[in-house]
Amino acid sequence: MKKLLYILTIFIAISGEIQAQQLPHFTQYMFNDYALNPAVAGTKDHYEVRAISRFQWVGIVDAPQTINLSINGPHTEKPMGFGAYLYNDVTGPTSKTGLYGSYAYNITIVNDIRLSMGLSFGLLQNTIDGTKITLHDIDDPVLQEGVYSTWVPDANIGFYIYDKNWFGGFSTFQLLSNKLKIYDEKSGLNRLKRHYYIMGGYRFDITPEFSVEPSLFFKGTSNVPPQIDLNAKLTYQKMVWLGFSYRSQDAASVLIGYVHNERYYFGYAYDFGISEFKNYNSGSHEIMIGLRFNTIKN
Repeated sequence: MKKLLYILTIFIAISGEIQAQQLPHFTQYMFNDYALNPAVAGTKDHYEVRAISRFQWVGIVDAPQTINLSINGPHTEKPMGFGAYLYNDVTGPTSKTGLYGSYAYNITIVNDIRLSMGLSFGLLQNTIDGTKITLHDIDDPVLQEGVYSTWVPDANIGFYIYDKNWFGGFSTFQLLSNKLKIYDEKSGLNRLKRHYYIMGGYRFDITPEFSVEPSLFFKGTSNVPPQIDLNAKLTYQKMVWLGFSYRSQDAASVLIGYVHNERYYFGYAYDFGISEFKNYNSGSHEIMIGLRFNTIKN
């Protein structure tokens, strides 16, 4: 039994260390910023839905696959917003699922500059599927026939300052830093680490038809080197975009996308590995689709 508990603990640790952090990341983060900061809810005059599916490290057996679905929008009259999001991150026999609801309140600072403050609560499930594990030199049918899962409450908090041409935000995820108990009360413990996000961007209107939007996304957590995403996106007639991104210690990316009638969004990103791990996979693919609803707030 000690071997079983040791293996379960190792699998949890590996699932976090492989991605450098315990939470999944997305190359097209700028199109789903609400999922990275609950304060984004209600900062636009409409509701919107975003779905991103990421296939990481193609060619690697049991490589991470992640799906994120979110919706958020404003109150029709009051300066507040609401939202919800769901994500599922699977790496081999391990998986993580989170479901959250959010509330945000925003105020005017000066002129058109506004500050939004948001909070989200939810449940986080961590699972290890023993039926997908093949053990060598260890005879333990209990592990290989069982699925071990734990649920914990979770919370995130964020602040978001914005104008029509720029934005900046700070958020903290896994705020409660709960412990995960796998298999039984005596099993190894794995604490959820707080994650700190800083984001910012500015849109430059070069001509009536072209605009450029550079942005950055900083990710940090304890005992792990911080990671920075740098992105630049060129948009034509608010309809077609081409972007390039660099994620420190990980990948360089190309992004393309299209908006139909300023309502239906389609995006794709491909990551080229820049670390030594690039020799063992053929990159990562990411697909984004979105829907913008009619304006409900002036």
